[in-house]
Amino acid sequence: MDVSSPRDKCFGVWLIFFMLGLGTLLPWNFFMTATVYFTSRLKDSSLVDSSANQTAAGEHRSVLEAKFNNVMTLCAMLPLLLFTCLNSFLHSLISQRLRVMGSLLVIMLVFVVTAVLVKLPLEPLHFFIVTMVKIVIINSFGAVLQGSLFGMAGLLPATYTTPIMSGQGLAGTFAAFAMICAITSGSELQDAAFGYFITACFVILLSILSYILLPKLEFFQFYQDRNKKQKSEEENSLNLMNGEAAGAADQIRHQDVSMMTIFRKIWLLALSVCFTFTVTIGTFPAIAADTKSTLAEGGSWDQYFIPVSCFLLFNLCDWSGRSLTAVRMWPPKDSVLLPVSIVCRLVFIPLFMLCNVQPRFHLPVFFHHDGWFIFFMILFAFSNGYLASLCMCYGPKNVLPHEAETAGTIMAFFLSLGLALGAASSFIFRALV
Repeated sequence: MDVSSPRDKCFGVWLIFFMLGLGTLLPWNFFMTATVYFTSRLKDSSLVDSSANQTAAGEHRSVLEAKFNNVMTLCAMLPLLLFTCLNSFLHSLISQRLRVMGSLLVIMLVFVVTAVLVKLPLEPLHFFIVTMVKIVIINSFGAVLQGSLFGMAGLLPATYTTPIMSGQGLAGTFAAFAMICAITSGSELQDAAFGYFITACFVILLSILSYILLPKLEFFQFYQDRNKKQKSEEENSLNLMNGEAAGAADQIRHQDVSMMTIFRKIWLLALSVCFTFTVTIGTFPAIAADTKSTLAEGGSWDQYFIPVSCFLLFNLCDWSGRSLTAVRMWPPKDSVLLPVSIVCRLVFIPLFMLCNVQPRFHLPVFFHHDGWFIFFMILFAFSNGYLASLCMCYGPKNVLPHEAETAGTIMAFFLSLGLALGAASSFIFRALV
């Protein structure tokens, strides 16, 4: 931290970045963990009627139900990639306040609509289309919000990327815990879903209020002003070198060279975070969420197995991994151990595929006991959170201070690229099971 910088009084900026990180991924996590509600509204009534007298009625799923997880993931990750890419190039043209505040307001509006639709009847196909459109909108604006946040954090000391990553980790934990509470309450599924989405609206509102407060804090304003001063000095130097007659084309060429120069400094970290999320999203939730308990035998554990062992456990361990980087950052950024550890996570793909994923058509079940699935999930989630957070913290600190915001947006783009590649590969991995 700069010796001359003011103190972050009461960790106000740290807490606000944590809250904004929470608001970034909370919408996607609320959609992802509410799959029981969404798929319940996609049931084909003709299939339900025809299977009414069969013992295996639960095995009959409509096409929309069967493909919901994969299509949902794809509709989330592709817009996330596209809009993160656009944000990387346009962040200097659109004000930070408009990008962050506008994104939060749109996301909140979509959740209000989602809560209203809980009470309105829709045909399964129409409901499926509307849900996917909402997921596209949420993740498009979520990408702009996420890229803007990592760009803002890049201007601050390295430890200020950690609260964003930690807040994103808590988003999943919060959503999973809210879903378990809804199940435990014994409420009707639609009533529970309504309360679930209203809760999301309240959290996003808190994120909006937090962002309004942020510019008023001296610590944040110090680094913002320092960045503006460095940019101004750089532009003055450029004008002196090129002469007052330098055209717009020269400026554009300089920006392109600058972007490539920054990427060359952080390419290994960028590819590392990309690969981390490719493995994670390729497996979770498309494969992991279809795993069935072998111990439940129709008991209450069957109802809680996926909410607890998949969603809650993943998000708790992921959050723990992300938060640990606030205390300890190892291996160092130039160590070969970091990319090697990330590549080793490939082993989780076959491990989860050999658990009791149902329905399955090709591979045998090798890990029958629920304990194996839980053990794999702990290692899988913790390594995702810790290694991804390390990459995101190291990236902006591998460049010059005035390049940090651009480096942050580049890292956010490669994070989103990993999510999109993982979403696409999830179709292949699920089909192989």
